[in-house]
Amino acid sequence: MTVAIHVEHLIRKFDDLTAVDDISFDIGKGEIFGLLGPNGAGKTTTLSMLSTMLRPTSGTATINGIDVEHDEDGVRKSIGIVFQDQSLDEELTAWENMDFHGRLYRIPKETRNERIAELLKLVELEDRKDDIVKTFSGGMRRRLEIARGLLHHPSVLFLDEPTLGLDPQTRNHLWQYIATLAREKGITIIITTHYMEEADRLCNRVAIIDHGRIIAMDTPAKLKDGIGGDVVTIESPDPDNVVAALSGSGLGKLERFDGKVTLSLENAEQHVSEIVILLANNHIPIEAIAIHKPTLEDVFLSFTGKTIRDQDADSKENMRRYQKMMMRH
Repeated sequence: MTVAIHVEHLIRKFDDLTAVDDISFDIGKGEIFGLLGPNGAGKTTTLSMLSTMLRPTSGTATINGIDVEHDEDGVRKSIGIVFQDQSLDEELTAWENMDFHGRLYRIPKETRNERIAELLKLVELEDRKDDIVKTFSGGMRRRLEIARGLLHHPSVLFLDEPTLGLDPQTRNHLWQYIATLAREKGITIIITTHYMEEADRLCNRVAIIDHGRIIAMDTPAKLKDGIGGDVVTIESPDPDNVVAALSGSGLGKLERFDGKVTLSLENAEQHVSEIVILLANNHIPIEAIAIHKPTLEDVFLSFTGKTIRDQDADSKENMRRYQKMMMRH
């Protein structure tokens, strides 16, 4: 594997808050790599360091062999960035936004015009090239930002929550563009997201990050295989006794969250009647029982004991602190 991004023991602190806590990973050329986790987990901070917008407290990182601390200009020439907050000029047209970006990178006019036309066609905005951006939908703006980020032919593209706030259909459309870029252009793409199901479909590998630390990293398939078979979800008004009754059954690994109990086991459909009878014998009522194949949400739950939505709720205070510190730093 040709390494495009190398990260080693990277740490970023804001006063007493450690936003990124000793992470290490390599990303291969042409790979789509997902950083998955709740809000405030350290995803955006990681991208900010890799794109030279934040200096690491300690550790090292290189992009195409270029050190992010010692050659910022070299890194910036080889990367494209689409962050959560929109940075388009709403009073300019799509073409003007692209043209201005190309001028900043000193791309010659003829080359610039060719690339703008090609990229607007790629993201299906060629018919809207002369329209003012403030008339665009959220999905159109995201596609334009991605096109702009590709204008200077970066070999690495950073996408920070690229589908945040978009409707499901637009999100799926955008993920298709991202997959095409990696496949046809050979661009290395690192994506942060908390949409686990999307990353599952798109990413070659994912790293699940929580409280600034990477808690799991592999292909989505291998991470899900690590759960061990199917996932049975049991809803009951008495989840404590469900756990007590099943914990000694030897059926599989138990987790409890949000009033529900999940059980991971092989060939789950063959054990449903056994579970129902066991709970009935203990006079424990069941409201619902369901079986599904493991998801990355189940992986996150297995490693943290919480769903990503629970962690999002827990992270609100940390996010407020983080945003205040980012403004100071």
